[in-house]
Amino acid sequence: MSLHATVVVFIVLVIGGFNAPPTLVYSARILGFFPSVSPSHLFIHCAVADALADAGHNVTVLSSTTNPYKLAKYNYIQLDLPLFPKKFLQRLVIKEQPLITRYPYFIKEVTQLANQSFTNPRLRQFLATHGEGSFDLLILGYFMNDFHLGLGAHFKVPIVVSFMVQPIFAVHNLVKNPIESAYVPTLFCERKQPLDFWGRVQNFVVALFETYHMTLMVERESQKYYEYNFPPDRYPPLDEVRKNVSLVFTNHHFSQGPIRPNVPNLIEIGGIQVKEKPDPLPTDIAKILDESKEGVIYFSLGSNIQGSHLTEEKIKIMFNVISKLPYKVLWKWAPNELPGESKNIIFREWLPQDDILAHPNIKLFITHGGMGSVVESQYHGVPMVGIPLFGDQPSNMANVVNSGYGLSVDYITMTEESLNSAIQDVLHNPKYKETVQKFSRLYRDRPMTPRQTVVYWVDYVLRHQGAKHMQSPAVHLNRWQLLSVDVIGFLLAIVLISAFVIIKVFKLICCCGKKNKLPKVKKAKQN
Repeated sequence: MSLHATVVVFIVLVIGGFNAPPTLVYSARILGFFPSVSPSHLFIHCAVADALADAGHNVTVLSSTTNPYKLAKYNYIQLDLPLFPKKFLQRLVIKEQPLITRYPYFIKEVTQLANQSFTNPRLRQFLATHGEGSFDLLILGYFMNDFHLGLGAHFKVPIVVSFMVQPIFAVHNLVKNPIESAYVPTLFCERKQPLDFWGRVQNFVVALFETYHMTLMVERESQKYYEYNFPPDRYPPLDEVRKNVSLVFTNHHFSQGPIRPNVPNLIEIGGIQVKEKPDPLPTDIAKILDESKEGVIYFSLGSNIQGSHLTEEKIKIMFNVISKLPYKVLWKWAPNELPGESKNIIFREWLPQDDILAHPNIKLFITHGGMGSVVESQYHGVPMVGIPLFGDQPSNMANVVNSGYGLSVDYITMTEESLNSAIQDVLHNPKYKETVQKFSRLYRDRPMTPRQTVVYWVDYVLRHQGAKHMQSPAVHLNRWQLLSVDVIGFLLAIVLISAFVIIKVFKLICCCGKKNKLPKVKKAKQN
């Protein structure tokens, strides 16, 4: 190469280097702490950890139960923490209770279960041998467990929060994301926008309940457990620890709705658990799907619900309907006695859901309506029939119905006729498949994949030592300051004082005027 050519190449490389985007120059030590009481949450949190490990970071995961990604490059430590107990799930599923009575119980139970992580001997040993300087970043799987933010203070690192669905108010509150209840439906309401008058009434009431009742309960329970596990003589107050949250990753995307404003450090990574390239299916499952040219139905009520959580009547209804369908059905059922035997049903204790939904011969997904399942079905363009049971599932399926991706059947009132009617309609009316496949194309159309988004923003936080410049100033205000109660009180005081002074001055002037007024002199009568 000539000298001239060498100089040109050198200049191009230098200029290109200055204009190139910043890249990771080292492998950060990242701790993922995912104490979730639900295995389904781990598919989201561990997908975040897997993306970072695959990008070259040294990632250690402490988690409640079995690793959902066996081939991931992170170091996985299974703590065997308590999951949702049977009685808890039965109470949520079977009993028809209003939101206002059900969720206080839900919050107390979840925070109590999360607190049991600190009695785990593996975690206690880990914390005893790892402290300041052991890690560069903490990723916390969030589920009503604010007190676990104290681990950020223990390791003295920035915190990234991972949340598995559209944020609830407690998550918004961590980064002071605006609520905007006039036009942004909450997770527990239908997300069809714009809201009509009665929709705004419903949303306002639910948002008020979620904001002040549920969130205050979470804060009260978290404060109790935080003070016990992170003594004030060694750790900062919980309110200060909350200010150490650099990012919130939410498994949601604006294309799903609702449309809303977000602060810069709330990042949408909807579909993070969906593989960009599906893994090979187990041989027997692949054979069934490949040979069933007429199509296969996939049926799963999620990772939490087992047969023992359902009534015998509802199990019989589901089996009677599904066993009569002229299609092969892959039914995730564990670990109870099978509801019956039928040539068209293949029961399995575990099935690779994302990989199955990616197969072109899947014709229908019968689901509980958990957000992870709904997202995977939307991504792969598979129409749904939902049997929502608790949590966000009813509102998720209401939005599936409103969007035209499928139909929903109420569990409490479900009959063979209602379930079969919904299945037959979705199977034979092409509008459901066409609509969800159209959305699938929209959902995938992004400048970066969810995994690329995770890696970029975590690297950004690491490069900028916590990226405090992204934080909303509202993080540093208390509730009364955010509502401008102090400002309103101050201005009101000025108005009242001014009015008082004006009234006093006016009275004083009137009083003085009366005193200075000369009395009239009566003329003497002439004789």
